[in-house]
Amino acid sequence: MNDAEGTLAISTHPTPAGPVVVHLAGELDHYTGPRFRLAVEEVLRDPGAGVIADLSDLHYCDSTGMTVIITACRRAQAVGSSFAVAGLSPAMDQLFRMAGIDQLFPLHASVQAASEALRGS
Repeated sequence: MNDAEGTLAISTHPTPAGPVVVHLAGELDHYTGPRFRLAVEEVLRDPGAGVIADLSDLHYCDSTGMTVIITACRRAQAVGSSFAVAGLSPAMDQLFRMAGIDQLFPLHASVQAASEALRGS
């Protein structure tokens, strides 16, 4: 699935270890958040599929975007799937940690690190 409409591009692809990477590029906010939610919902239709949110190309995330990410994590947990965030820029990493989001789910430096951590869990 590829989606370049608006200010957020979303693509999904499986990893060899099993989790599906949902790559975001652009801005995650009130307007674009529902598209991320739908992408995660689509991945979670496959029983047992884990989700890695690759935010390495995310340039902006407001409180609504953070809420959408938290909701995606809770949805994954509700269906027995794993969820992780990978590739945050230093500024985004600081923002997520200040908001306490790192207490809700793991933040990883890269998709590979997230994939390895999820495989070990």
